[in-house]
Amino acid sequence: MALSIQLPTPQGLADYTLRGQPLARPPAGLKFNRIAYSAAHVVADPLAAVDPWLTAAVDWDATIAYRQHLWSLGLGVAEAMDTAQRGMGLDWPTSLELIRRSLDAARDHPGAFVASGCGTDHLDIDSVKSVDDVIRGYEEQMAAIEKLGGKLIIMASRALARVAKSPADYERVYGRILSQAKQPVVLHWLGPMFDPALAGYWGSDDADAAMDTALAVIAVHPAKVDGIKISLLDKDKEIAMRRRLPAGVRMYTGDDFNYAELIAGDGWGSAPTHGQSDALLGIFDAIAPAASAGLGALAQGDLERFHAILGPTVPLSRHIFAAPTRFYKTGVVFMAWLNGHQKHFSMVGGQQSTRSLQHLAELFRLADAANVLEQPELAVQRMRALLAVHGIA
Repeated sequence: MALSIQLPTPQGLADYTLRGQPLARPPAGLKFNRIAYSAAHVVADPLAAVDPWLTAAVDWDATIAYRQHLWSLGLGVAEAMDTAQRGMGLDWPTSLELIRRSLDAARDHPGAFVASGCGTDHLDIDSVKSVDDVIRGYEEQMAAIEKLGGKLIIMASRALARVAKSPADYERVYGRILSQAKQPVVLHWLGPMFDPALAGYWGSDDADAAMDTALAVIAVHPAKVDGIKISLLDKDKEIAMRRRLPAGVRMYTGDDFNYAELIAGDGWGSAPTHGQSDALLGIFDAIAPAASAGLGALAQGDLERFHAILGPTVPLSRHIFAAPTRFYKTGVVFMAWLNGHQKHFSMVGGQQSTRSLQHLAELFRLADAANVLEQPELAVQRMRALLAVHGIA
C-alpha cells in the first residue's frame, strides 16, 4: 500500500504519495576510482543542560556512529568542516575533540580515511591585526591535529580575509603553512555564498584573479598539496582550475549543484586529474548510500548507472544548498533524522530553526524523488511529528 502524507505547499496543505524506491545497500568492500570525502555533520545532545546558542553539546556516540556508517559505505570523512557547523555552533576545542574521536574510531575500520579541518577560528577576530597573527593561528591548529596523526584540510580563514591587503599576503600565509606540513594537505576555497566573511578570498573579488593566486601558491609547493576543494557553485570555474593544476594535484569538487557531471569528468588532457574531479562534499552526508552506489558504478565503467543514481539527487542538493547557502547544514541534519541516523531534529547552535517548514516539506518530496529516504515509513512518521509541532495535525 502506497504511503501518503499531507504536506504544506505555498497554496496550502496537499496530499503527497511517496513514489521513491530506497536504494539497496551497496556491497561491502566496494572500490571507487575517485577519492570521495563526505563532510560529516555532528549530532547534538538535546538533553544537555546548556544554552544551545552559546555552548556546543555533542552526542559523541551518535556522531561517531554516523562516521562509521559513512566508512562502511566506502566514503572518507572530512572532519570538523563547515558541515559540522564549524564557525556556526562548533568551536575549536570541541572540533579538536571531534577530530581526536574520529581518528581513534577510524583505526578500528581498515581502509577508513579521515582529513581534518585546520583553521583560525579559535582567534578573537577583533584582536587579529596582521597576517603574522593568522599564521600563528594556523600553526596552533596544525600542531594539535598533526600531533594526533591527522591529515590536514587547510580551511579558508575569516581572519585572513579580514586583514590581508593583497594577494601577496595570501601567498605568504599559505607558503609558510605548506612548508611546515608533515604530509600533503587539501586546500579549501569556500565562496562567499557559503560564508559571507570570506568575500574577496585570495586577495580579489574577481574569481579568475583569485584563482591565479591560489594556483601560484600550489605551483610553488606541489608536493605539499594533495588537492584543492573549491566551493564556488560554478562548474566552469572548477573545470578551468582543474585543467591548470600541476599533474597529480587533485580537484576535490565542492560544487553541491553540479557534482555528478564534475565527478564523471570530461576526459580532458593527458593527466587524469585534469579531466575529472574527486569529491569533498557536504551533500554526500545526506545521500551517502546513493553516493556510494553511484561511485561504485562509475568505477565499474557504468556511466549510465552512475548518472541514473546521482542525477535525481541533484535537485535535492540544490534545494538543500539554496540561498542562504550557509544554512544548508539544517537540511543535512534533517535528512539524517528522517533516515533514522539520529533520534531527534536538533542542532548545535539551535540551527534547526534556519529553514522554514515549507523548505523542509519540499526537501522531503525531493528526497523521495531521489530515492534517498532509506526507511520511508519512518520518514513519514517523523515528518508527521514535525508537522504536529507546527500545529498541523
